[in-house]
Amino acid sequence: MSLVVFESQKQIHCADCRQGPLRHLVREAGVPRCLDCADLGHLVYLPRGDTALTRRAREASSLSAVVVRRHRRRRRYERQGLLVEEAALARAERACLADADARARRRQRDRLRRAAEDVRFTAAFATEILRLFPGCPPDRARAIAAHASLRGSGRVGRTAAGRALDELAVSVAVRAAVRHTDTEYDALLMAGVPRFAARARLAERIDAILNGWRP
Repeated sequence: MSLVVFESQKQIHCADCRQGPLRHLVREAGVPRCLDCADLGHLVYLPRGDTALTRRAREASSLSAVVVRRHRRRRRYERQGLLVEEAALARAERACLADADARARRRQRDRLRRAAEDVRFTAAFATEILRLFPGCPPDRARAIAAHASLRGSGRVGRTAAGRALDELAVSVAVRAAVRHTDTEYDALLMAGVPRFAARARLAERIDAILNGWRP
């Protein structure tokens, strides 16, 4: 189990030494303590972003702690980085420099592989759109598929159902595209109309377009 250190967003002081405001703190029985008072002051901060460096530094460090910060809108803690021993970080940096070229080549191969996979998946998604909605213009089907299946977007095409080309998931993507492109839905939202009210107001018109595309 990893030690957890919190990145503070408030003016918090250590309960023991009164040092503060603290950037990083440990909570013990609900009481905030600075890293020195928590016996973690000798560790150095490694921000997230370099996966290889983080993995190697954590493996080389006999003591480490995960740094998290509360994301207020998402109402969850998100990883910000790692606290590790300075010597471990130095060893990890040397190891990463030694095989940087090999890792760069591997990343490039992975990028090409993912790009080829994305092209195939988007084409398959567009084909499924045209099977379910043969009246949809082919260019429009390809545009909907490209939008819905964008890697890392979190859209319906990247869900498990979307990747399986589930009929409902594909239909949801098409309906969303029609809602945003063929109606004033976005303008209604900007005017302050609640989302579900705007959808209900436009449902009949959207259904008419989709029914015109169905076999």
